Amino acid sequence: MNFAESQRNPGKHPTGLIIVVVMHFLLAYALVSGLAKKVVDKVMVTETKVVEAPPPPPPPPPKDLPPPPKNLPPPPVYVPPPPVDVPPPPPAPTVAATTVPPPPAVERHVEATAPVAAPGPAPAARAAVINANDPGCRPEYPPAALRAGATGVSRIRFTVDASGKVTGAEVVGSSGPTREHRLLDNAAKLALAGCPIKVGTDAEGHPIGTQVEVLYTWKQID
Repeated sequence: MNFAESQRNPGKHPTGLIIVVVMHFLLAYALVSGLAKKVVDKVMVTETKVVEAPPPPPPPPPKDLPPPPKNLPPPPVYVPPPPVDVPPPPPAPTVAATTVPPPPAVERHVEATAPVAAPGPAPAARAAVINANDPGCRPEYPPAALRAGATGVSRIRFTVDASGKVTGAEVVGSSGPTREHRLLDNAAKLALAGCPIKVGTDAEGHPIGTQVEVLYTWKQID
């Protein structure tokens, strides 16, 4: 459409003006909106600065503080005393050695006296004695030991009281290791307990209870 035609159709001019006004309004709105967005973006991009809080004030000094030390005087300086001259000790006096003569000899008369007899030895204590050779208390040979040919020495310990009675007997040395040898030991223990006994005495001769050991030899006679 050219200008001449537009002049011929005057009714289309208000519509075109309205369109032009709307387009200007939209353009202005677009410009304003774009500018506002740039301002907002610029404000958002601005660096945020953190403001630090001021440090707290120092605490007040305590009220009950000791007073400051006074200026003390310096310690006294030790001054050694002056040396003292000590005179040497005087020399020891010389003593002359003298010889003392021995005293004169004195004659002494000693009267001879008879020698005093020394006391005799005190009687010693004596243990009891058992007469194992008495034929009345000789033990008999056990038949089993006799058949086995067992021999040896039986050692028996007897306990005798002050009245001469046997109160205990034990075998302290066997005649051998076998059963037959134990038969010999028991036979000697039982038979010798009935032998004559001489009671033991103390150092003053009083009868006392003692222990005595008897050795009995077993032999087979062919």
